[in-house]
Amino acid sequence: MKQTLSTFLLFFLLVTGSLFAQVADSTYIKENYDKMEVQIPMRDGVKLFTSIYIPKDKSKAYPFLMQRTCYSVAPYGESNYKTSLGPSSYLMRDGYIFVYQDVRGRWMSEGEFTNMTPNIPGNDVNNKMAVDESSDTFDTIEWLLENIAGHNGRVGQWGISYPGFYTAAGLPDAHPALKASSPQAPIADFFFDDFHHNGAFLQSYTAAMPVFGYQHDGPTSSPWYMDKLARFMSQPISDGYDFNLRLGPLKNITEKYHYDNFFWQEITEHPNYDEFWQKRAILPHLNDIDHAVMTVGGWFDAEDLYGPLNIYKTIERTSPSAENMLVMGPWAHGQWSRSETGQTTHGHIYFGDSINTFYQKEVERRFFNHHLKGGDNPKLPEALMYDTGKKEWREFDAWPPKEIEPAKLYFGERGQLSVNKPLDEEAVFEYISDPDKPVQYTSNTESLVFTPRLFMSDDQREAGRRPDVLTFETEVLAEDVTLAGEIMARLKVSMTGTDADFIVKLIDVYPQDHPNYDHNPKNVIMGGYQQLVRSEVMRGRFRNSFENPEPFEPNKPTDVDFRLQDLLHTFKKGHRIMIQIHSTWFPYIDRNPQKYVDNIYEASEEDFIKSTIRVYGSSVIEIGGNQILGTQLEPKK
Repeated sequence: MKQTLSTFLLFFLLVTGSLFAQVADSTYIKENYDKMEVQIPMRDGVKLFTSIYIPKDKSKAYPFLMQRTCYSVAPYGESNYKTSLGPSSYLMRDGYIFVYQDVRGRWMSEGEFTNMTPNIPGNDVNNKMAVDESSDTFDTIEWLLENIAGHNGRVGQWGISYPGFYTAAGLPDAHPALKASSPQAPIADFFFDDFHHNGAFLQSYTAAMPVFGYQHDGPTSSPWYMDKLARFMSQPISDGYDFNLRLGPLKNITEKYHYDNFFWQEITEHPNYDEFWQKRAILPHLNDIDHAVMTVGGWFDAEDLYGPLNIYKTIERTSPSAENMLVMGPWAHGQWSRSETGQTTHGHIYFGDSINTFYQKEVERRFFNHHLKGGDNPKLPEALMYDTGKKEWREFDAWPPKEIEPAKLYFGERGQLSVNKPLDEEAVFEYISDPDKPVQYTSNTESLVFTPRLFMSDDQREAGRRPDVLTFETEVLAEDVTLAGEIMARLKVSMTGTDADFIVKLIDVYPQDHPNYDHNPKNVIMGGYQQLVRSEVMRGRFRNSFENPEPFEPNKPTDVDFRLQDLLHTFKKGHRIMIQIHSTWFPYIDRNPQKYVDNIYEASEEDFIKSTIRVYGSSVIEIGGNQILGTQLEPKK
């Protein structure tokens, strides 16, 4: 009873403390900032709605700190103020001119909305029709410099998730006044971020499609897509697995829900990585970046883990003049932006105290103050990375790190897994994959949610007990083993069907005597917990080319090589390292029919078949090393 009361008291203090902080921030803004709203004309005449918060104190000049978003700059009206400004209350109190802008075709801005607007190289100010996010960012900065008094001539930008993409999209051909950018959880490529992973569609995002798939009739302060959203969300759905399974093939989603959704139509008409997707990728355009960039991400970000890692690596490779930095913490999507929460947790796992506050105060605040206000050089590291096993920050001169030894994981009979020691290359492991009984992606029955997140550190014991999941684990570790950097799964497989997905999961198996965490309910037992550390899916048809898929030849051993995203995790002495491999992961991703069809979005019930999947002992999981593998566009490298 005492523990229950103390836990309740801690929760009460955290909640009330957060509420008091919000009230304090809201009061501070009204007392210290004036708000103005403007329609800023772009070079093609389209006007973008922009809210500007300017410090009342006119005794000094301030830099601009800007966020461009498709999610609304609300509240609207010059007498209606946000409850917080900027990335954190620290920067708000330091004093900046904060700028928020609705992008084209969204909310109070004019124009037509395009998902992941294709970049047009060059940013020719004389070409009035060559507009993209880079040109809109450039034109906005130019207008601000000419029309807003009291600035110091420097501009910074930041954004999380889709606004993170807009931040990254403002990097190419940037305005000379842009001195510091922080893309946070940025989308880099919709074929590998958010809506797809290696070409597999994230069915778990289906309910979110209305937010991105309807044009508004003109500037509006109200969400114009709500009636479309209600098709999915008109009543609570407590079991997302059952709902999606009963829904059947993806073509039923088209018929029942998204028949008039332009983004859904684009997805279903472009199942492969063709020109439509390629021209929306921002990575090929991140060349010759010449200002400071701090890319931020979370190791447990189910939405945008590919983006921050690959944006950082691309700039590192193409832009030696950029002061380029990467921060990766023990966070879910955007979790670092929250105010003080005391404990930092993800799902069932406790990572430490006040980690958000450390990042906001000692990293983000100092980064912007240095580059935009001329503050002291904080001498931040090239890569500030959180070890999710040791639960501590580490600093590196480069990422992937040079000082941590690479490792190879090999599979053996009776579920053996070895580190750096090949086992039996002639071994064969098999399972029957049935799309009518897919492996659930989470250990809990979950309601229908917009974007699932907590499974990224979830317990894998339930999955490992299924006959259609291969499980391999080491002996109990006699010493700590740190795995860091990039991960390449090199599988040798065969199947009785002609297509299949492959999910590879890297798991930390806790000892049986591991203590429980206070923040968890009593039914969550940490002894023997199998914590997901990293996972990824590969749609097998894309094994040789994302642009030109091809079927498998039944029963023919075939190489399937693909990247998981990076990690920094110490598997502690007394723990075990585990690998799981399976072919369904539902409804996080859609079901592969396992019979090759040209377009899975048009597959019928009869196309879905059982398949016997074999994984051969010559397969290996490679982790770490100093060589950057490149982007997902080159899966064989």
